[in-house]
Amino acid sequence: MTESREPALLNRRPTDEPLGERSTGVVPSQFLRHMIEAKEITALEEIDPGQVQPASLDLRLGAEAYRVVASFLPGPNATVAERLERVTMHTLDLTRGAVLEKDCVYIIPLLEGVSFKKRVSALANPKSSTGRLDVFARVIVDRGTEFDRIPERYSGPLYVEVCPRAFSVKVRKGSRLVQMRVKRGSPSLSDKALRELQREVGIIGIGMRDGEVADPQIEMFEDQLLAKPENVRSGIAFTVDVKGDGPGSVIAYRARRNTGVIDIDRVRGYAASDYWEEVHAPANGHGIVLDPHDFYILASKETVRIPAGYAAEMLAYDTLVGEFRVHYAGFFDPGFGDPDLGAAGTRAVLEVRVHEVPFMIEDGQVVGRLVYEPLIARPDKLYGQGIGSSYQRQGLVLGKHFRR
Repeated sequence: MTESREPALLNRRPTDEPLGERSTGVVPSQFLRHMIEAKEITALEEIDPGQVQPASLDLRLGAEAYRVVASFLPGPNATVAERLERVTMHTLDLTRGAVLEKDCVYIIPLLEGVSFKKRVSALANPKSSTGRLDVFARVIVDRGTEFDRIPERYSGPLYVEVCPRAFSVKVRKGSRLVQMRVKRGSPSLSDKALRELQREVGIIGIGMRDGEVADPQIEMFEDQLLAKPENVRSGIAFTVDVKGDGPGSVIAYRARRNTGVIDIDRVRGYAASDYWEEVHAPANGHGIVLDPHDFYILASKETVRIPAGYAAEMLAYDTLVGEFRVHYAGFFDPGFGDPDLGAAGTRAVLEVRVHEVPFMIEDGQVVGRLVYEPLIARPDKLYGQGIGSSYQRQGLVLGKHFRR
């Protein structure tokens, strides 16, 4: 890898092409700021510097929410605004805050928009704290045929579809429910490159607890790498921990029903016991049964580390391996898991809902994949306490809204 030339970027004009180490990759923080200056990322109000994360950009809700009869995609021949004319039931003013009711669907214009060039696209995802509240949130674009995909050369507004599932939530103009990861080209890492990263950095701590010293354990890593369906070509399998520290230990949280409203912008404002029930490891060592009417927070058995030159996304498996959905919020930014400090990393928190029927999930069961992608250049800031990140040393923890 060549030496980073990031300092030169800071003195370049917005119309200049930014310098980087790769022509293809995920766009890091300093390049996101360049795109904002160049109006490739636009906004109705000035973008706050705190929205720029190491390899993603937080997106803000606009001033109005549309309560709609059903979720939709506009399709190739319509804008979101045109579809809203047919499906809107009523509107909510978000300038002073409003409650989004549980199990209702809302479309909210975002303050940000984009004007992408050739080879530039983006993927959106709920923020971690959004997913941990079971708020289903996904971005849609004009003439879009997929959720959370902002295609190459798209120029126009962005919208978010929001459906709270476990709790009703209060939001306001400027609230941040989703984030956008911008890519140039189609970055990917081969299985060979992942093996090399494991040997050099120990990106996955297998059988480790949070904060322990990592051993690359390349043989076990090979098994994780190969544990995938035939139609899956990339990524590392991750598994669920339902043993914890032994029988009776807390291994999950289950959302209570019929609770109060949660203000999405209120940090450490709520007692966890008012909203969650603890789930304990069974004495017989077997798995636990997940109910289709409930929402659960669990943790992976593996710990994760994201080196500075990479980003990662957690992908759920399909229904061929279980009737459940794992991890609404899939982005891991560079620096997650303290990769430069020699620690084993940090476990991934899994937000889980099962579909249709009760499902028994066993300890060590594969529940998804972690896909690594290279960045164009090392970001000028990393995930961690220095930038106010909430989950750097997490174990099995609830979202930032709850007191610990």
